[in-house]
Amino acid sequence: MSDKAVTRSAMSRPITLLVGLAATFLVISGLRDTANLVGPTFLALVLTIAVHPLHSWAKRHRLPGWVGTVGGLIAIYLFLLTLTVSFGIAMARFAMLLPTYQVQMSRLLDRALAWLSDLGVTQRQLEKMAGTLDINKLATVAESVAGGLLGVLTSLGFIAALLLFMVSDAAGLAHKLSAVPAERRPLVRALSTFASGTRRYLLVSTVFGLAVGVVDVLALLVIGVPAAVLWGLLSFITNYIPNVGFVLGLIPPAVLGLLQGGPKMMIAVIVAYSAANVLIQSVIQPKVVGNVIDMSATLTMLSLVFWAATLGAIGALMAVPLSLLVKALLVDADPGSAWLQPLLSAQKRSAR
Repeated sequence: MSDKAVTRSAMSRPITLLVGLAATFLVISGLRDTANLVGPTFLALVLTIAVHPLHSWAKRHRLPGWVGTVGGLIAIYLFLLTLTVSFGIAMARFAMLLPTYQVQMSRLLDRALAWLSDLGVTQRQLEKMAGTLDINKLATVAESVAGGLLGVLTSLGFIAALLLFMVSDAAGLAHKLSAVPAERRPLVRALSTFASGTRRYLLVSTVFGLAVGVVDVLALLVIGVPAAVLWGLLSFITNYIPNVGFVLGLIPPAVLGLLQGGPKMMIAVIVAYSAANVLIQSVIQPKVVGNVIDMSATLTMLSLVFWAATLGAIGALMAVPLSLLVKALLVDADPGSAWLQPLLSAQKRSAR
């Protein structure tokens, strides 16, 4: 290669990098602008992947192909409806319970203000803080959150219709993939890895979510926190959110524990949740999930932050599957990017 060619190649590298960064920025901006469409569509894709083994099951048992399709659709619809209604009831129940604790909230607020006054906080500052700490405002926030979550029901019609076509088309997907040219086989293998990894992740998260939900319900019943079953359902749902789901599920029962029985009950709730949830969600589950999907803990946390900021609540719930799809398309399907695999993996690989 001549000196001029080397020089042109060296000069083109920064330009290529800038073009790549600009394209990435445009893609992210586009995803944010179309989050209401991309989020439900990807959720439908993940649910389709989750029930796809039913087609293989029907085929092995010599049943008509429509049996797997109908069974998958019924399972998905029941799952979506149960989660949406349960979460909406939990938030609505929380919003209705808060106003009933107006007296307890006022007492706790008076004690807190007296303690701050002893620390030297001025009367003007105390009055300002007292104005902001109003339980009715907390109830309003809870009601708005519940309304937003119940608003998901308006998009369930779109998801349900999309699932009907996706699950139906998935029945013939294996035949279509077998006709892909040989030069595109790496992409097919990468997408197959994404699908199997997504199914394993959903299975592990569901099993651990059920365990966490049952433990939380039993603990809350013993402590005496109202609506224990609802908060157990909330723990199950937030378990799909990596790393921070535990905190989101803890807040409502901890607040109710504070209002119902004072700081001691709130501390009891926090200790009970921490003893069970931190052990399951922060010690056992990350190791199992890391081995199942072969993704490092750092990448999992960064994916949560990125997808939540890009696609909102669905991005937080689907952060790991979304990252698995991006990894499949950009790393697994490209032999030239194979060197990135050890950096993204959760497992230690011995040097050869």
